[in-house]
Amino acid sequence: MYDAIIVGGGPAGLNAALVLGRCRRRVLLCDDGTPRNAVSRGVSGFITRDGILPGELRSIGRAEIGKYPSVEIRDMPVADVEITPDGFEVVMNDGIRELARKLLLATGVDDNLPDIPGFRELYGHGVYNCPYCDGWEERDRLFAIYGRGDKGKNFALQLTLWGKDPVLCTDGASELSETDLAQLERNGVTVREDRITHLEAKNDTLAAVHFENDSCLPRDALFFITGAKPSCAIATKLNCHLTEKGVVRTVGNEQTNIPGLFVAGDASQGVQFAILAAAEGALAAFQINSELIAEDLI
Repeated sequence: MYDAIIVGGGPAGLNAALVLGRCRRRVLLCDDGTPRNAVSRGVSGFITRDGILPGELRSIGRAEIGKYPSVEIRDMPVADVEITPDGFEVVMNDGIRELARKLLLATGVDDNLPDIPGFRELYGHGVYNCPYCDGWEERDRLFAIYGRGDKGKNFALQLTLWGKDPVLCTDGASELSETDLAQLERNGVTVREDRITHLEAKNDTLAAVHFENDSCLPRDALFFITGAKPSCAIATKLNCHLTEKGVVRTVGNEQTNIPGLFVAGDASQGVQFAILAAAEGALAAFQINSELIAEDLI
């Protein structure tokens, strides 16, 4: 019986394992090796590590955790989880079953990428979802924004801080009022409702957005706002409450509505920064350790 099993080896899972290791807790960290930021050119806004490659950050974290003998890292996906009277039974991809008193899900989210040729291929290479992560590197370049409705409008207005000649591409009806359109125009944002056929690449990065009317919009970068979904089905399978954005709702120190189950990182956070994911992992570890202490007192 582990004190805790952590599913996910990104900043949230690694920081939780670090804190719990320092608490002398027996921990199993399961990592399937498919981080959300795998295509990123660097982790941004992480003090002392600004711009570090995601893989390098994970390697440093693993090395630091290696100092704590009670923490085990297993490079394997988790196939299933069942709630037991004493906690949780976790089924590994190879069929091995492990028991834990507490469970932390730190699996992140998967972005909802539009089904447009070139979108997935250019993700991380001219196509981005977070201006706080990539806006600085793309500053003063020609921007396209993919989105519609209030979310698309507000996202486009934010991006005027970083980009030049921003064009909001709604890929169909914009779902915007005359008031919305007037606000965008006042702030220098053009709106195009033409259907997009594909994104053109040049030298392995974005070169242009192509439309059904055979027109072409040369662009250096495209930022999209299409939402995301938890990359792990365990939370929904265990009936965790979700937010309207589709991510797990947490309270306090990353607690869910399921006793003993915690969610940290992108899967529970509206603001999806790596440094905040790491902080959430630390908060969850603190709460896990506190609950274990309380349960063991006689």
